[in-house]
Amino acid sequence: MASGHRAALAHLRRVDPILGAIIARVGAPPPPPRRSGTHYDALVRAIVYQQLSGKAAGTIHGRFCALYPKRRPRAELVVRTTEEAMRGAGLSRQKLGYLRDLSTRVADRSLPLAHLGRLPDEAIIEHLIQVKGIGRWTAQMFLMFRLGRPDVLPELDLGIQNAMHRAYGLDARPSPKDVLRLGERWRPYASTASWYMWRSLENGDGQGIG
Repeated sequence: MASGHRAALAHLRRVDPILGAIIARVGAPPPPPRRSGTHYDALVRAIVYQQLSGKAAGTIHGRFCALYPKRRPRAELVVRTTEEAMRGAGLSRQKLGYLRDLSTRVADRSLPLAHLGRLPDEAIIEHLIQVKGIGRWTAQMFLMFRLGRPDVLPELDLGIQNAMHRAYGLDARPSPKDVLRLGERWRPYASTASWYMWRSLENGDGQGIG
């Protein structure tokens, strides 16, 4: 177990016994950041996967990538791809528009991506939400699963809200403001805590804990 993960678990167990019980039940550590491909590839994937089940999104993403040499869409190629071809891959008109906006900004360099890793979290979020279809939640997923930022708390995520509702026996699903308040104790390891909260829903944890 990496020292950073050990430190995160020690902190989270100390400050939040309910989360500590969830960590014990889930057992497995969070996955490493997805480093393959480029930042652009990761954002394309994030847009395609929005509001779809993993299987359906994976199929559409695969068909979309197959439109390009070596299955690697590049911004300058996506901009020139016909609507017919993109719709044929299974993309909705809305997502097609999102991908065109992202690709146009990357191709004309109005949205530089190479330097993102050097920016603080909130600056990255502000940078990315310029793109149609990339809101705060999508930018936070990029921070967590692409860049591996350790202290991201996706307060708008319904899974996090539902997990907190169950785990802490709340009367109602917490608001985004409540999520930030309840999760403040997790810092500076909110990303690890959030991952275990998501997993608690998959494993049925959180019911009756505490």
